[in-house]
Amino acid sequence: MTTGQDRAAQPETPPGDDEALPTIAEQMADQLGGWRGLVESSIPVVVFVLANIIGDLRPAVIASVAVALLIAGLRLAQRRPVRHAVNGLFGVGIGAAIAWRTGNERDFYLPGILYGIGYGVALLISAAVRQPLVGWIWSVLVAKGRSEWRADPKLVRTFTQLTVLWGVVWLAKVGVQAGLYLAHQDTALGVARLALGYPPYALLLLITVWTVRRVTREPQPTPLPGA
Repeated sequence: MTTGQDRAAQPETPPGDDEALPTIAEQMADQLGGWRGLVESSIPVVVFVLANIIGDLRPAVIASVAVALLIAGLRLAQRRPVRHAVNGLFGVGIGAAIAWRTGNERDFYLPGILYGIGYGVALLISAAVRQPLVGWIWSVLVAKGRSEWRADPKLVRTFTQLTVLWGVVWLAKVGVQAGLYLAHQDTALGVARLALGYPPYALLLLITVWTVRRVTREPQPTPLPGA
């Protein structure tokens, strides 16, 4: 039989290295979970803030956790991705447990504040040691694990600058929340948590995607004849 020999003799086409990147809208939608992900991740916090204003701390904690569980359950039942729902449930659960134990409603937001501080510091440290965290996250989420950008000085510089931008913005927004936390402005803290949640993140994501795509699409200089 020659079928197997002919098939073996045919050269295999290597997978294309220059696969088209998803559009900016597609990348943002994936990271934010679409409009539904945005809404669902905010609902438990909104429920906590409103329930705490109307009633007491513990009913607010119970209501926010119940809503987070309901959202995660609905996503599972509909066989939709649950990454954003699980992340939201995890954050709400830890904050609710701390607030329940201490009896202070502002402690509901404490895990998010501590996480934000740690994330912002990690971003700035990674930029300082020339291992920009935004570049590595780009490799995982967009470039399918590839890290060729490490060999391109322009991309290394771009990702370093973007990482510094992310770190500064992250520490600024968490600084506002920390100030409200220390001032015992519980309701204002809840409002700040919502207002400083996805809007700055979406803006940073848009800037990052646009900047990296612009840099990677810049034409390479043509070498001079005889060079």
